[in-house]
Amino acid sequence: MAIVKIRPLTPAQRFQTKSRQELSKNNPEKSLTISIHRKKGRNNYGRITSRRRGGGHKKLYRIIDFKRSKLDVPAEVVSIEYDPNRTANIALLKFEDGEKTYILCPRGVKVGDKLVSTNTAPEEFTPGLCVRLKDVPPATFIHAIEMQPGKGAQIARAAGQSAQLVSVDGKRATIKMPSGEIRMVHSDCRATIGRVGNEEHESVVDGKAGRSRWKGRRPRVRGVAMNPVDHPMGGGEAKTSGGGHPVSPWGQLSKGFPTRTKSKPSNSMILVRRNGKKVKR
Repeated sequence: MAIVKIRPLTPAQRFQTKSRQELSKNNPEKSLTISIHRKKGRNNYGRITSRRRGGGHKKLYRIIDFKRSKLDVPAEVVSIEYDPNRTANIALLKFEDGEKTYILCPRGVKVGDKLVSTNTAPEEFTPGLCVRLKDVPPATFIHAIEMQPGKGAQIARAAGQSAQLVSVDGKRATIKMPSGEIRMVHSDCRATIGRVGNEEHESVVDGKAGRSRWKGRRPRVRGVAMNPVDHPMGGGEAKTSGGGHPVSPWGQLSKGFPTRTKSKPSNSMILVRRNGKKVKR
């Protein structure tokens, strides 16, 4: 894959770039798509809790098999498709018994490849193979990692992301997260070998504001551009942030303020924070 520039036939295409990749042009598998309610940033009371969301193009949700629970049955990659709900591409697998599932497409996987999920240590660890962490050699790059056995993949699912297995000691496996955090998970948790594909996603330039609206992203107005009645950082005779620390419209500190819950149960599994500081026990 490569990032290519668009010939600027219109002003919007002057800065636009796109990723050149071979994706299947067939429609998504109808049995694996559902319609879901688009929340537009609202909670169950209808109040906006995540600002600047709404609108956007209609889209169906693709059901992804994050558990890979069908063991020792080879599946052929039928197609590699675009998924409007995530940054990674998805691969459609067809098992020998005719069942079809979607998975996150690993880097290097092509149409026609054979993928399998197993509980035994294989001879070769190829991209797309799903195994337990205790069967994976140290220093291997993995993605789609479970945090609890059987719960389904939760770690390293975005385009181009991967974690690295550091070591396995009994029932505990130590992994280095994409953020740099080092934490432990149960060694029976499953993971997929390799990195998530579509790694050039972050380098693509939309080229115009309208493409952000297609994605459901609404305009953002800076607080310093507002009036004092609308934002704590608003007002002033010239360009100024008000002389205070950046905050939200309700006074919540927006930079350098720890938001992780101190009583979160999984805190005990963290060895090194993402800022490089070791956790004191």
